[in-house]
Amino acid sequence: MKQVLSPVDFEHPQGFLSLAKNVGIKDGTLDLTVIYSTVRARAAAMFTRNRFPGAPVIVGRKHIANGFVQALVINSKNANVAMGKQGIDNAVETCRIVGAELGVDYRDVLPFSTGVIGRPLPMDKIRAGLRGIRNELQPNNLKLAAEAIMTTDKYPKYFSRRVGAAIIAGIAKGAGMIEPNMATMLVYLMTDAELPAKSLRPMLRRVVERTFNSMSIDTDTSTSDTVVLMANGLAGPLNIREFEAGLFEVSEYLTREIARSGEGATKLITVDVNGAKTTTQAKRIGKFVVNSPLVKTAVYGCDPNWGRVIMAVGKSFDSTIESRKVTIGFGDTYVFRKGSPVDCDLEALRAYLGQKEVSISVDLGIGKASARVWGCDLTEGYIKENAYYTT
Repeated sequence: MKQVLSPVDFEHPQGFLSLAKNVGIKDGTLDLTVIYSTVRARAAAMFTRNRFPGAPVIVGRKHIANGFVQALVINSKNANVAMGKQGIDNAVETCRIVGAELGVDYRDVLPFSTGVIGRPLPMDKIRAGLRGIRNELQPNNLKLAAEAIMTTDKYPKYFSRRVGAAIIAGIAKGAGMIEPNMATMLVYLMTDAELPAKSLRPMLRRVVERTFNSMSIDTDTSTSDTVVLMANGLAGPLNIREFEAGLFEVSEYLTREIARSGEGATKLITVDVNGAKTTTQAKRIGKFVVNSPLVKTAVYGCDPNWGRVIMAVGKSFDSTIESRKVTIGFGDTYVFRKGSPVDCDLEALRAYLGQKEVSISVDLGIGKASARVWGCDLTEGYIKENAYYTT
């Protein structure tokens, strides 16, 4: 039996403890998190494909290669990116400290950092903050961990799903520098289900492709993007298909919340592309639409200018697409059908675009494949947030 849980009903899987604290990396907000499984967990991860990966990504890839993880250590306010050997050494040292404090192999610890690029980690503050962490770890504390990993996020993002006797819980952060090519900014998925080792990574890849890889805020792929799935097995085995469905629901919820809370955003945009030849084509066209600054600003201004959607589809330069076969809609209202405009109530469309969630549909009329992507509107708030980010 499967049950969807709202954030209010958020449940914790067995055996996961965490802490969240401030160590003064930038200001007085929470900036350091440790998540610990009381037993060694099977794990899989996907990392950014950016050619300037952060030091934690480089170290994390090596540590998770054997398929096991027992602890995660995350700092916000500093990305530990483009710091050369110093950055690698600091990431490894952080893992060694956590391993020593918790009595686990440091290679079973994954490091994460998020924030400003090109500045050294304040290791004196991190060393002091990690001292004595075993006594600070608490059960049922992941909501606070979700708050501690935030940078420009408007609110913490967390969600859980019950599948049989197991719980799948996820926390995430991300609001800008987001068009993932693997996952998204930082996502931690934890479960007490017992899962076959060979199933973890293929399952995670399938889910990521349909969720985090189908979302964009500003077309920029972060240097730190990572998604991790940890399964400690304390709840025992369960139906693997049901588990994957639950994992998808948790991931989809977090994906929508990341897009909804994009820097400066006021609206969540969902683009559904149908009638494509392949899923890859459908997703590609959806990304052209959701990433168009003209489409994004039109949604922000409640302007039903469907010509901008036409432009976004057409700039794919895909020779298989024919305008006479394309249909476009805003919500339940078609504005362009098989090559011709459709008379519609513009005031009603403006009112629809004024909602907090806006759906745009595109039917290419050339096949049976489909894809859904998510994004957000583009406002003055995004410019202000990023024009003065480091100052």
